[in-house]
Amino acid sequence: MASKEEEIKKMVREGYGAIAAGGSPCCVSAGPSCCAPADSSCCRPGPAEDISSKIGYSEEELSSIPGEADLGLGCGNPVALASLREGETVLDLGSGAGLDCFLAANRVGEKGKVIGVDMTPEMLERARENARKGGYANVEFRLGEIENLPVADNSVDVVISNCVINLSPDKPRVFREAFRALKPGGRLMISDIVLEGELPQAVRDSAAAYVGCISGAVRKEDCLKMIKEAGFVEVEILEESHFPLDCMANDPTARAVVSGLGLSGDELNRVLLAVKSARIKAIKPR
Repeated sequence: MASKEEEIKKMVREGYGAIAAGGSPCCVSAGPSCCAPADSSCCRPGPAEDISSKIGYSEEELSSIPGEADLGLGCGNPVALASLREGETVLDLGSGAGLDCFLAANRVGEKGKVIGVDMTPEMLERARENARKGGYANVEFRLGEIENLPVADNSVDVVISNCVINLSPDKPRVFREAFRALKPGGRLMISDIVLEGELPQAVRDSAAAYVGCISGAVRKEDCLKMIKEAGFVEVEILEESHFPLDCMANDPTARAVVSGLGLSGDELNRVLLAVKSARIKAIKPR
């Protein structure tokens, strides 16, 4: 019998595999009839670039990378906060179709390197094809789990992640793995969903809300504590904002919360107030 952790990973893998194939993660709970093309109205509010522009990506950034790399799945722009330098090695946790990897590659240049790690084979296939089309010789995509990173100790300068760590059933281990992979003095720069209040039970139990990055999120203070306990110092939130439900993971959560879960007005308001997008920075001591 599969453990709860294994069940969560399977659910997330299937959800994001559906997105990579041109569908939507809401098919995890809504059934195959909802696995429509990514630009359909079934589970998506609008084009991916519209979502990405809302969460911090500039028009210049989005036009500088292969369009197929932007699936509208983030909750911030970690590359903008990472202060990347030419020649650095960057590790992206949960790299998806490659959006942040390609932006990072443009920053670190030919002498630098970007490694994207994702556990969904369909996403890796799509990311590798995007890299080939874009001529990104300094980007490599590896199959792996962010709880067990396929990288050597003390080998990267910067770890970035965009709305992925909240999906992990073992977040403390993710931060320990990031710490292990970073060189002394290396930086952790992530954008992720955190909570500032309790979610209704229906949301906490919803598969669509988990794949949509809400029900797997932890309270803000708990997230910061996990990062510090992994060994990081100078842990701080650089930016935070309430995150619109219609921007989350191609909108499976918005549909699940608004229509599928039968929430009252007060319960929906609790969700809106509890969910925040945070941009977090931390340093591995030298």
